[in-house]
Amino acid sequence: MGLYRIPDGMTVRVAVSGRSGCGNTTASALLARALGVTFVNYTFRSLAGETGLSLAEILERARTDDSFDRTVDAKQVELAERGSCVLGSRLAIWVLKCADLKVYLDADAETRAARILRREGGVIADIRAFTLKRDAEDSARYKKLYGIDTGDYAFADMVVDAAAAEPEQIILSILEELARRNLAAPA
Repeated sequence: MGLYRIPDGMTVRVAVSGRSGCGNTTASALLARALGVTFVNYTFRSLAGETGLSLAEILERARTDDSFDRTVDAKQVELAERGSCVLGSRLAIWVLKCADLKVYLDADAETRAARILRREGGVIADIRAFTLKRDAEDSARYKKLYGIDTGDYAFADMVVDAAAAEPEQIILSILEELARRNLAAPA
């Protein structure tokens, strides 16, 4: 895949969302690298690293303390608004209002669980159950906090079947869409 560039003097922000294990982080990082822009991926994992709490502790506390979500979401937008970037997060396409391209990566639960297993290890049945539970809890929290229905992503500029494509193919399709919109060009 060739590198693309953003036209001189232009600021371009791409928001990429998807559920856990859909390849959101991988695709966003590759896209940012291909464009030569900042990759913004401030998540509960980032917050866990900063606070010294485990991801499981953050997730548990976030069930009853809205400040965790609000902190993460505000930090993402703050970082993304600084300049050209790719913001990859569960809520990127909803919270980054100034995004020039909003991409939703979709993948079935089996594919997502298998990817998480490869990344983190464990037992597939446990990962699948945890992932589905986390999806449901996240969806309920986002609905309560922001009125966002994460099952409704029809407004996204692109919906990509991430289960049917390798990350490089996904990135190429996004780069081609950016080029169609005159937001990027082959370098």
